Amino acid sequence: MLSSEIARQRLYNQKLSAPTFSHAKDVVGWLGAVQAQDYSGALWAVGLRMESATESAVEQAFNAGAILRTHVLRPTWHFVLPADIRWMLALTAPRVRALLAYGDRQNGLDETVLTHSAQVIEAVLQGGQHLTRSELGAALAAAGIAPGSTQRLAHLLMHAELAGLICSGARQGNQQTYALIDERVPAAPALTHDEALAELTRRYFTSHAPATIKDFAWWSGLTVADAKQGMALNAEQFEHEEIDGIDYWFPSTTHEITSLPSNLPSAYLLPNYDEYVVAYTDRSAIYDPVHAQHLDARGNILFNHTVVLNGQIVGAWKRALKKGSLLVEMQLFTALTAEQTVLINEAAQRYADFLGLTLMIA
Repeated sequence: MLSSEIARQRLYNQKLSAPTFSHAKDVVGWLGAVQAQDYSGALWAVGLRMESATESAVEQAFNAGAILRTHVLRPTWHFVLPADIRWMLALTAPRVRALLAYGDRQNGLDETVLTHSAQVIEAVLQGGQHLTRSELGAALAAAGIAPGSTQRLAHLLMHAELAGLICSGARQGNQQTYALIDERVPAAPALTHDEALAELTRRYFTSHAPATIKDFAWWSGLTVADAKQGMALNAEQFEHEEIDGIDYWFPSTTHEITSLPSNLPSAYLLPNYDEYVVAYTDRSAIYDPVHAQHLDARGNILFNHTVVLNGQIVGAWKRALKKGSLLVEMQLFTALTAEQTVLINEAAQRYADFLGLTLMIA
């Protein structure tokens, strides 16, 4: 298996080259979780994997609670399904809490404060209330828990998320809100640790393959030992191939896609933190880090919206929204042929159609 084949299969398994879903919830369920700290970018990440989608339709699914946003897997936001949120938190929250420990100490947060904070948050959200971060901060302050710095309040709310108390509510204009999970998510049978680990492993390697055990450990926030155990629990469903001394795992049914043309031209404008980029520790099959010098001051490909051509990251892009129009500015790493330029411009048009705006390319 060559790098080009790894990229081709990832495009297929991530439903970029072969979108088959009609609903946002189906995309999120297939991928398991979709990194979503950039909310508008995450809406596009979901829309890209649907046969036909608009931003308003994906956001409607979010506001209705068909997909939820919370801190899970790693200390960042992800979209997840209501049916998955409790067992995913039970599996990954302990590791996320450990990563928050230093910040907790810096902000004077101990178990007493966190318990009191959770009680206040639960009380003010009772009865179907959806409150913004600032509204919850005001409620905590009124109860004698100073929200303090932005980071202190963020940690208080994140701990409430990790405890399975709160998750996203419906948006209020451009503001995110929080709501009680028990009022937003129907009750469901709990999974055992092994059941949850097996399910998360299966979701990841089905939708993100070919990938390594280390890739899964990074994406899930679990240990490498946990990742290996998760694969062992799914041993009959996956196989692996060694490439340059590294084992890549993929579903045993991967042979079903070998009939796809290996040189099928394709182009995508991916949002920052898209699963195609962020879900792997080793991105060499899709990106040459020598291009980091051409990126913004942070130089990290994860922080940039990326231009993908035939599976490879060939540039970055930025957007500017004006009345009724979308301006796309691209920073490409290499010269393109006329055919490649057409493909990328068509990818930009798909994003403009998703937003319902007229496209302008700088």
